[in-house]
Amino acid sequence: MGSSSDDFSVLVLASDLGIDARPFLTNQDAEGEEQESWHDCSQYLCPDEDFSDLEQLQFFRLQGSDKDGSRIFRIVGKYYPAPVVSVERLKKYIFHKICSELPEGPFCIVYMHSTVQRDDNSPGITILRWIYEELPADFKDRLQTLYFIHPGLRSRLVFATLGRLFLSGGLYWKIKYVSRLQYLWDDIKKEEIEIPEFVKNHDDILEHRPLTDYGIEPDPLHLTMATSAPYAYGRYEQKWAAREFMD
Repeated sequence: MGSSSDDFSVLVLASDLGIDARPFLTNQDAEGEEQESWHDCSQYLCPDEDFSDLEQLQFFRLQGSDKDGSRIFRIVGKYYPAPVVSVERLKKYIFHKICSELPEGPFCIVYMHSTVQRDDNSPGITILRWIYEELPADFKDRLQTLYFIHPGLRSRLVFATLGRLFLSGGLYWKIKYVSRLQYLWDDIKKEEIEIPEFVKNHDDILEHRPLTDYGIEPDPLHLTMATSAPYAYGRYEQKWAAREFMD
């Protein structure tokens, strides 16, 4: 009452999914003007910036090709130190790698989510969306598939419930979940991509403990590996009986 029709307020509620609402509160006209400026790939090249520290981490590398001939960009989430790399530098590095190393033609992304911790290794879904949306249209069209290796329960829930809202339709339908490495070989030959040893070990754990896929850790204390009390008692039962007889 008494306030003008131009007055308004925006309430943003925090979420345990780590989603930042700021990218969706920007002016639409400014966003449209910004998209029109992403034409020349050379503007993303940063010859004067040193990315050697990020190169040594090897979390984003161009490797072989899948069975359809698409070049592979391999992303190892565990190798990415989210707390110490700024979002702007991450974007510059990704754009620099794509524009300087990716040849003409289609490409795919193999993202390994194995043992990733949200606070330590994940930049967040909105940041990834922001980087993807600012890619030149040509690169977005050339991206054929995003293989999501070892998606956890949290990731599945986020993409199932909010994926269509926070990801563009073009990217959302390109995501292919791969729960086991054996299913990746249907699309990519083993010699075309390097799989870190910890990813293979994680795959073995999931294979023997399938409930881990759903956030359930059966026997987390490994009690099934411990010697049971009746069995331990039985080993010495005869010795105790012999001593009683001798006494």
